[in-house]
Amino acid sequence: MNDVQSARIFAHIAVAHQPGAVVEEQLVATRDGRPVDLLEISTPNRGRLHKLVCPPGQVVIEYSATVTGQADPIPVDPFDEALYLRPSRYAESDELLAKAYEEFSGLSSARAIVDRVANWVWSHLKYVPGSSGPTDGASQTMLHREGVCRDYAHLTTALLRALDVPSRLVGVYAPGISPMDFHAVCEALVEGEWMIVDTSRLGPRQSMLRMTTGRDAADTAFLSTYGGYVELVSTAIRAVVDGDLPFDDHQGLIPLR
Repeated sequence: MNDVQSARIFAHIAVAHQPGAVVEEQLVATRDGRPVDLLEISTPNRGRLHKLVCPPGQVVIEYSATVTGQADPIPVDPFDEALYLRPSRYAESDELLAKAYEEFSGLSSARAIVDRVANWVWSHLKYVPGSSGPTDGASQTMLHREGVCRDYAHLTTALLRALDVPSRLVGVYAPGISPMDFHAVCEALVEGEWMIVDTSRLGPRQSMLRMTTGRDAADTAFLSTYGGYVELVSTAIRAVVDGDLPFDDHQGLIPLR
């Protein structure tokens, strides 16, 4: 950070609360090698946001966690249906209504809709790192037919909402994906339960671990900064499982635990 003004930094990198599982973790922030205080803020669906305020200097944030077991499912809130059917900043379902009905009309159940949309997005998009910008939403992805995991998740979410299936974006740690990075998937409400829909198919859903949940990337960005000038110099992410990765053909629906 080179500006004289202090910067407010919000990091959404800690795993969500995991009731039912055992979590051992450590989160440390430093500025020029000295510890910086962190304020933990609870966010919806068990998420945890960490805020730090720093004057100019080199800031390093390091997080590690070992999770044993599976967390209990996140209960469905009565407001979820209304909230996650609405268009949002990066999942402009209202702009994709015509396309959604053109491609997916005639399907009667949420399960059938999710299955068809997931296969369509996977088969019509090309994974191309660097092909999209930070302001691109689902409409741009539909137009260009390429992107990264965030773009896949936004397009899937927008199409499902256009077809009256409540859907949202989830930031996860995902062992097995390549290239390794923070990962974004869609979560759809099917028969009273939230189910993972990963149309990029980069890694097995069974080993994904929830970080943050929201309407789209505006709610789930791993890092947000305000005030001052902040340059992201580098990131390094590593996510692994104990033993072999599970096999996932990405058919059928499973919950995120």
